Amino acid sequence: MRVANLTPELRQAAVNTIKMLAVDAIEKAKSGHPGAPMGCADMAFVLWSQFLRFDPENPDWPNRDRFILSNGHGSMLLYALLHLAGYDLDMEQLKSFRQWGSRTPGHPEYGHTPGVEVTTGPLGAGIAHAVGMAAAAEMLAARVNTPDFQPVDHYIYGICGDGDLQEGVAAEAASLAGTWKLGRLIFLYDDNDISIEGNTDIAFTEDVARRFEAYGWHVQKVDGHDQLAIAEAIEKARAVLDQPSLIICRTVIGHGAPNKGGKEAAHGAPLGPDETRLTKEALGWPQEPAFYVPEEVRAFFAELKAEKQAEARRWREGFEAWRQANPEKARVWDAHKNLLVPADLDAQLVEAARSDKPLATRKLSEMVIQRAAALVPSLVGGSADLAESNLTSIKGGGDVGPCAKIGHYDCSWAGRTIHFGVREHAMGAIVNGMVLYGGFRAYGATFLVFSDYMRPPIRLAALMQVPSIFVFTHDSFFVGEDGPTHQPIEHLWSLRMIPHVTLFRPADGLETAMAWAYALMEAKEPTIFALTRQNVPLLTRPEGFQIRDVWKGGYVLSDAANPVATLIATGSEVGLALEAQKLLAEQGIAVRVVSMPSVELFLRQPREYQEQVLVGRLAAIEAGRTDGWYRLIGRDGLAIGHEDFGASAPGGVLAEKFGFTPAQVAAKVAAWLAE
Repeated sequence: MRVANLTPELRQAAVNTIKMLAVDAIEKAKSGHPGAPMGCADMAFVLWSQFLRFDPENPDWPNRDRFILSNGHGSMLLYALLHLAGYDLDMEQLKSFRQWGSRTPGHPEYGHTPGVEVTTGPLGAGIAHAVGMAAAAEMLAARVNTPDFQPVDHYIYGICGDGDLQEGVAAEAASLAGTWKLGRLIFLYDDNDISIEGNTDIAFTEDVARRFEAYGWHVQKVDGHDQLAIAEAIEKARAVLDQPSLIICRTVIGHGAPNKGGKEAAHGAPLGPDETRLTKEALGWPQEPAFYVPEEVRAFFAELKAEKQAEARRWREGFEAWRQANPEKARVWDAHKNLLVPADLDAQLVEAARSDKPLATRKLSEMVIQRAAALVPSLVGGSADLAESNLTSIKGGGDVGPCAKIGHYDCSWAGRTIHFGVREHAMGAIVNGMVLYGGFRAYGATFLVFSDYMRPPIRLAALMQVPSIFVFTHDSFFVGEDGPTHQPIEHLWSLRMIPHVTLFRPADGLETAMAWAYALMEAKEPTIFALTRQNVPLLTRPEGFQIRDVWKGGYVLSDAANPVATLIATGSEVGLALEAQKLLAEQGIAVRVVSMPSVELFLRQPREYQEQVLVGRLAAIEAGRTDGWYRLIGRDGLAIGHEDFGASAPGGVLAEKFGFTPAQVAAKVAAWLAE
């Protein structure tokens, strides 16, 4: 439905409806951000009516265009559009904006509100997640599209604001989007010169257009309230398929509010009763009832819904014909869209991780990744320019990118290994975006200490409960010579404290394999791996052990007759605990050793199982901060760790200096038991 074919009066009525639904909802809630919905209503109306492909009754239609409201504080803009377009979001939900139990929370939440593609609110993150979606679309298209029919030919659209473009994550992601030439990624920039503290000139004076042109984006500038100019700009952007597009829309925040429009007062608080009344007067809008929708606007959106659904039906008909004509491609589609994995994937990955000599868990993970990639077509991922150290490349899978060849890399969108560059924050968000898009199990990798750069996207993955995979290597002070800047201390527990994550710190090849198997077979939420740089010893399991015992989070690795204590250890410290167990046995002290690759999985087990595993007095051994262990070992337990930053020295020297030799650990345990 072309905007140009609508009467100016109908267009304006539709835009004013969007504005006033937002104003009334925010006024009723006495909380919210009216400025962005009012300022963005024109561009949003043009995008949704003329360009965006969607089916309100089938929100997950695979070839829909994705829409991301990166400036998520303007959530009532999105809720008004979803309501008018016919999604399952009735007027009562708009009237319950920001209230307990409503489907209209303060910021859009994925999985909570139909039509919301990603949780937004942390500024810049929406742009970065959109880059992941756009990349995933290119990757799936390269695998399944044929000359006779293209199952994937949609766009990724978004709206962003000044705050988004000030955040570093947006810069990281925009740089990579330009490098990747993501021509089906189009963002409209709400350029209104206003931030919470006043005019953006107090902190943001750069030339955004030139910055994005330098990134490799196609850039246009338009009047953000000229609907026909916006439509023309989007048309031009859609035609540029070798560059992402930024359309800079010059707008007035709170557009239509006579006293607060164009001012920071419209940003983060309701207009207030007086300004709301004056705004309705200025727009020729009835004062009552609140949440008013003119009949002609309802009729327009009903017609629009029918048109959008007809487009979706045509795609489905074409898709079914394509499926019949292209059975091999259809199998590829199914493998990706259904995230198919073999039923015995865990056993096959354990076999892949077999070794007759000690290896680092990062190396064992590399061996597992190669087998997993051969068995799971949807598995893709890479590193933040640390593949040589993280060992996360999929060998022979090809490198992801738009090119025929870059240097010695063979690139195509059909590739498997992603080069994120030194962009950890964006990498995490892009991985999330790929997983949210559907069809891919994506991972990103860096050193554990740099998880600090990735905490926001990890937290968002946990909040959205999507199964992103985050691979961290160099997981303790045993990194050694690189020194304290590269030696994680507090990181394991800081990540474990994020709700809805499962962190694995595996002790050997079998646990590493089962960590990957869990991420690919079981996980409904993000999975984090913490892997060693140094070699770990080969471990022998007791009789009766089953490989899925690893998924219980903790299990008895080495027992003793009538143990007086249990030594709980993770990762590289499991081998240390076994050596200390032998030294204690020589002193007549019987202790059990429990390997606990995942604290979270262990705490999800029945209390009966936990009490069967943890007997006697409890000690925990881990090369990092110990605070979190007291939940398991109690106030009287012994936590052997390291509470300060590391130092630059060989790992063996640090082990001695920090009390992590078998003799030192055995002595600490013996002294504690003698208390």
